[in-house]
Amino acid sequence: MRIGELADAVGVTTRTVRHYHHLGLLPEPERLSNGYRDYGLRHAVLLARIRRLTELGLGLAEVRDVLADDAGKELGEVLAELDQDLARQEAEIRERRARLRALMDGGIGSEGPVSDELASLFRRTAPLSDSPMAVKDREILALVETSAPPEERERFASLVSGALSDPDGIERARAAYALLDALEDAEVDDPRVEEAARVLVGALPEGLLPEGGAEIQTDSPFLRALYADFAPAQAEAVRRTIELLLTRGRKPPVPPQDPPA
Repeated sequence: MRIGELADAVGVTTRTVRHYHHLGLLPEPERLSNGYRDYGLRHAVLLARIRRLTELGLGLAEVRDVLADDAGKELGEVLAELDQDLARQEAEIRERRARLRALMDGGIGSEGPVSDELASLFRRTAPLSDSPMAVKDREILALVETSAPPEERERFASLVSGALSDPDGIERARAAYALLDALEDAEVDDPRVEEAARVLVGALPEGLLPEGGAEIQTDSPFLRALYADFAPAQAEAVRRTIELLLTRGRKPPVPPQDPPA
């Protein structure tokens, strides 16, 4: 058989056959006097086996292991590993579909897909969505959740969710957002800036900053980008809020003790 006839017999392309030659999966046959390859039944049988293995989901490196006579894994072992991998993929797909259904049922805001915990928080705070600052805050929360390490993400979500789990927490947040919204056209030295910062600090949970929060660089590139996204007076209120949070997180100095007499 010529290469085209072999490919047709097994149901692959001639390019695939040549690729398997290149990888060493399918040995090249002897050539006839006219230079054409002359494939036999053994080549067709081997090529068909390679096709079946790849259709099961094996990578070509795994196929090489299976085909090796004196090295590599046994076919049963490879197929068992493949079955376990497919089971993991099925579980991941089911979880992703469940999250997609929840997003479709609950709606997707401008902040895009988020975790179940944050989506639940956004649903509880839906009454605040008429505030431009609240909408922007949701986007920032989604950003923090995406970029933070998993353990910090869980701690952060738990604290914020706890602070907004009752009507009083929602009302404190509403008051803070209203003050921030009102600063959109205000001057930086507007006295309401300090008021907004103090109200916002009161609406935020204790322990919001991680351990060592007092070491946070208040002029970091991220914070500069954050401030630039707000109107000047709003940015000043947020900057002042962070300063107050850092102050709240610092432990008071321990007074020196007189040496014992």
